Amino acid sequence: MSVSPSATSSVSSTGSAPTQADLYDFVRRTAADTELIDSLPLDPEGRTWVRLDGPGGSEAWLIGWPPGTGTGWHDHADSVGAFLTASGELKENSLAARLPTDGWRTLELTEDVDRERRLRAGQGRVFGRHHVHEVLNESPDRHAISVHAYYPPLPQIRRYSRSGPVLRLEQVERPEDWQ
Repeated sequence: MSVSPSATSSVSSTGSAPTQADLYDFVRRTAADTELIDSLPLDPEGRTWVRLDGPGGSEAWLIGWPPGTGTGWHDHADSVGAFLTASGELKENSLAARLPTDGWRTLELTEDVDRERRLRAGQGRVFGRHHVHEVLNESPDRHAISVHAYYPPLPQIRRYSRSGPVLRLEQVERPEDWQ
């Protein structure tokens, strides 16, 4: 299902690619659309999502997070992105390290690469290409809802497992795997 939020795109009419600032502005304005946020069906067991029309040809999603759910470690390949919590609170664990993009299966991470952010309703962030993170709803009893936008549209998602300092590439997903 594709939903066009009431917010209009801030991307210039010249057809230029949306910037991280454009994506953040989009997720911020979309998260403020209470009618859209309230329309997302929530499932007590698993995440729910609706694809949105993002600015300038970007890929965008409205995502519902039941208590105790998360994404696992992943990246968005060559896409830049932004996300913002519309309701509830999300935790983002990320790596402050540039990883090689290809040709590896296992990496040992150095100390001090871990970052943690708590994003309450109205808080969000932008990220660059190859940003490795996991997003979690750690609430024991409350759903969270967030808005995400990526440009270019996601060519793939790489999924990782993590054990202490060891990060292992587990799977590469392509758009046909999640649409």
